[in-house]
Amino acid sequence: MNLGIRLLIPLLIIAAGYGGMKILGKKVEETTKPKHHERELPEAKVIELRISNFGADIDSQGVVRAHNSTPLTSRVSGRVLVINERFEDGGFFQEGDVLLELDPTDFEASLASAEAGLARATAAHAQESARSQQALLDWQDLGYTEPPSDLVLRKPQLKEAVANVKSGEASLIQAQRDLERTRVLAPYDGCVLKRNVGPGQSISPGTPLGEIFSTDYAEVRLPLSAEDLPFIDLPGEGEHAPVPLTLTDALRTDSEYQWQARIVRSEGVLDETSRELFVIARIDDPYGLVHDKPRLRVGQPVRAHIEGRVLKDVFVLPRKSLRSPTEVLLVNPEDSTIQRTDIAPIWSDETHVIVRHDQLPDGWLLVVSRLPFAANGAKVDPIPADDGPKAVQRPETDSDA
Repeated sequence: MNLGIRLLIPLLIIAAGYGGMKILGKKVEETTKPKHHERELPEAKVIELRISNFGADIDSQGVVRAHNSTPLTSRVSGRVLVINERFEDGGFFQEGDVLLELDPTDFEASLASAEAGLARATAAHAQESARSQQALLDWQDLGYTEPPSDLVLRKPQLKEAVANVKSGEASLIQAQRDLERTRVLAPYDGCVLKRNVGPGQSISPGTPLGEIFSTDYAEVRLPLSAEDLPFIDLPGEGEHAPVPLTLTDALRTDSEYQWQARIVRSEGVLDETSRELFVIARIDDPYGLVHDKPRLRVGQPVRAHIEGRVLKDVFVLPRKSLRSPTEVLLVNPEDSTIQRTDIAPIWSDETHVIVRHDQLPDGWLLVVSRLPFAANGAKVDPIPADDGPKAVQRPETDSDA
């Protein structure tokens, strides 16, 4: 091997090594070079703001009470002879039913005595009237020219006879009333709350016989806060009609039955302790005696859903959209940027917040999901929410605001 070949071989080895190093270094650099991705925008669930009407319904609660509650007492003395089978605790009766009857024997005797006394007084009056007329004829037959005196005409005796007749008539009326009062009649359709006497018991005037209450309708006393009063038109204030409401059983949350009622009046003063105004709602036929419906018993606690005014041209916001008591997040639909906005609610409940139409821009998007970092001007990816607030469906009236 000559000298040239011997020198060429090392050079070729060095060149091959250098070329391999360049190739391998380029591949490592390409594989380790970081890739640049665009930053993803945070997602925000939103609803579109639209001006609508909303029914400012009010919730309250109370206890059913009887409209008429009457303690029965005796007006005469006697022995209990008969008790109606309906005059029992919880028994229902109708107006005019005889609930209890006393022994009438003594009162029948008193009535017969009063009738006899009136007959005697009437006969005496007739006799005195005849004697007075005869005295006048006798005076004239005797030829007297001057008028006779009252004593001659027996006018004092005649007046006494008239008074005796009136006294006899009054005694007869009293005896008849006492006899009637031995039968205790129901003053209205109702139910027996409690019976206090039994058969054979001797009673005197004023003895409590029991307690009853009417069943034609019942009432519920419902408190309304001062914040709720501007949103309801109470009867008795101007020309407002009774306010409809719906009652549900407060003892059974699984009960689906509802009772329709109406507010018929309100109390004239605020409660000194709570500063609430109490209104009175009326429920017709609470015991279902006329119409076939579940009974709403006296003393039962109920929840009331009252139809308030219809608020016109407002924004209805879900309460979950509030970031603070007075702040919401809006999204500009043109560039999807966030704008933090303060609001002044005019009405709210457990699920809704109502603001005037001039407080928010119509057509913008309201964020209803949690967004931890929400600076003004930050961009988001708006996603329509599945549910949103519902506008009112019932018809408007002239009193709606």
